[in-house]
Parts: sequence; C-alpha cells; structure tokens
Amino acid sequence: MTAMVLQARELCAYYGATQALFGLELGVIEGGITTLLGANGPGKTTTLRALSGMVRSTGEIRFGGQPIAGRPVEQIVRLGIAHVPQGRGTCVRQTVEENLQIGAMTRRDRPGIAVDIDRVYGYFPRLKERRDQQAGTLSGGEQQMLAVGRALMLRPRLMLLDEPSFGLAPLIVQELFGILRTLNHEEKVSMLLVEQNASLALDLADHAYLIETGRLIIKGAARDIRDDETVRRSYLGY
Repeated sequence: MTAMVLQARELCAYYGATQALFGLELGVIEGGITTLLGANGPGKTTTLRALSGMVRSTGEIRFGGQPIAGRPVEQIVRLGIAHVPQGRGTCVRQTVEENLQIGAMTRRDRPGIAVDIDRVYGYFPRLKERRDQQAGTLSGGEQQMLAVGRALMLRPRLMLLDEPSFGLAPLIVQELFGILRTLNHEEKVSMLLVEQNASLALDLADHAYLIETGRLIIKGAARDIRDDETVRRSYLGY
C-alpha cells in the first residue's frame, strides 16, 4: 500500500461566513509531487492555506498519519510542512542570508543550520553570489529561489508551493522547476504544487487534482490528465 504523507478528507474552508472549499478529498504520496489545478479563483490557494492552518477549516487533515486540523501554524511548521506562498513572502529589507536564517527560526541546531545554508547555496548559486544583498533588490526569479531556499531551511518533509512560476520569465521558470525536480529526487521532499502553468505542472507531478469553485471535479495520474485532450481543452485551456 502506498504511504501518504498528507491526506485531507471532507475539507471545507471559510473566510468569515463565506465558504470557499466544499468537502475536498486529496492526498500527497510520500516522496511524490501532487499538483492542484484549476482556473483562477477556485480555491487552490485557499486549500494550501487550510492545510497550513492559516484559514478556518473543518474536516480531517492528517500529516504522516497524525491529525493536524485545528493546530496553530507554528506547530504545523515544526512538524515539517513548509509553505512557499504566492508572492514569495521574503523579508525584503533583510539580506539573502538573513532570510535563510529566518527560515530556520524554529530550529536549535546551529551547526546544522550553517550546513543547510551551504546546501541551499549549492542548489541556488546565484543566491550565494548575493548573500549580503537585500532581498527586495533581487530579481523576481531570485526572490522566488530565495523563497524556496528559505522553506528548505526547515528541513521539510512536505513543501506547499503556491504559483512558483508567477511573473517569471520562461527560462527562469524552467530553471526553477528543474531544481524542484532535483529536490524531490535527491532530498525526497514531497510537494503539493499549485501552478498556473498546467502543462509544466503536469510534467513535474505524479498525481493531479482539478478543482472548480472549491469542489473537486477530476483526480488521477498526472500523465493521464496531461494526455486527456478533452480535459485539457475544457478545464486547463491548452
């Protein structure tokens, strides 16, 4: 039986009195990449926020078999879930290296933190070149790399990635997704990916879910959804 690092059942989410998710069921295989697709505004970002404890939700959420629904955000982070939000979320007035150190705030192993900063620089050499530069002066692609690098400083078991390609040039996107693939293969980091570029996401992922107005409408192997012309034309727009 395939081990699941994350499972959600009957997941509903709310912004005040407004319901945004309606009974979603989804999972991420241990060591795998799952993508969550859909048109703008159907609840993809809300799903990641609900899994991270950032919005009010109901239903069951399990991480490594352990129930986490209703736990504080910081506690969920400590369990090994790193959230890379849409818009990158870096501390723009802090340097690259200070941002990486901030990413390790929940850790107490100083020698390990230094090792992991070097590890991040190995994946993102441009960040090493700019280690003393304020994050706000980096290019969009460099800021996205920094956001991923900062998440890696948690030594996560699962990364939640919200639109990592947004606003980036195609060559930078290809480079970034190549690094994500390497991280998944070499570091065995599981990933749940929300991505506007459906073709790119389906090429990277093992499994895919398609949601519409907060409801699950299609799920399956990424390659099957990628090869289904009707699904691509009707729901993914390519």
